[in-house]
Amino acid sequence: MSKIITTLLKSTRISWSSKTVNMFLLALTYAYFSNLTISNPLQILEGLILVSTLWGALYSLNDLTDLKFDKEDPEKQNRAFIENSIERKWILTFIIVLISIIFIGSILTLKIDFTIIMALMVLNQLLYTVPPIRLKDTVLAPFTSTATNSVLRIASCSVLLGDLFLVPLSVYFFMYTASMGTYLIYKGIPRQASLVSVVSGAILIYVLYLGEINLIQLAIAILPAIIAGIPLYLSLFLNKDNMSSLADILYHQVALVFYLVCILYILFF
Repeated sequence: MSKIITTLLKSTRISWSSKTVNMFLLALTYAYFSNLTISNPLQILEGLILVSTLWGALYSLNDLTDLKFDKEDPEKQNRAFIENSIERKWILTFIIVLISIIFIGSILTLKIDFTIIMALMVLNQLLYTVPPIRLKDTVLAPFTSTATNSVLRIASCSVLLGDLFLVPLSVYFFMYTASMGTYLIYKGIPRQASLVSVVSGAILIYVLYLGEINLIQLAIAILPAIIAGIPLYLSLFLNKDNMSSLADILYHQVALVFYLVCILYILFF
């Protein structure tokens, strides 16, 4: 049983919560620079934990639905369900119980619009990864994966701060396109990634012109992706395993600690 629990926990890819923490930090900077009094810091931390845990469950679901494909991919042999085989019923039970606990906690303690946004995260991921729709295998994949998820993560923090559009709509669009570009690079599709990057750059120039993002917020929004994106781009030409591993460490581990420190500072100091 301990082996099953360990494998299930590994499948949640807890270090990948850096994506959620990054988007929460971006939303919090808008509260910070607008001198908005944050009266519910503990609720925001709770929301961060709930969203991060929810994505852990959704990553487990992704690994379950990708199991057949991952077994044939030499780059994914360290995935939890490949290293240790677990009966499908245990995985599904773990995912359902975990998501249920998250939503019960959210409904009982947080705003209903926060719960609705989490429900949209689940819906998007189901459409993205679960057959028979499984948008992951279609041309719509870049539009429904990281791009949509980044926007929903920002929105989940914004509603806890009391205003969905505390983060300007133009910044939502920018993060959508920037995240899409990162996804395309990760998938090794350089031509489309370059096109999306041009669009994202144009939106960024517009956002800067409007003054709806400052340099610190810009750094939070794009610097982690750039740092991780460089080795991902180099992986197209160099050793892909080494470059992908470096990108994972930079984005999912080093950046995670930095984001958390910044969030705690904004909330409590």
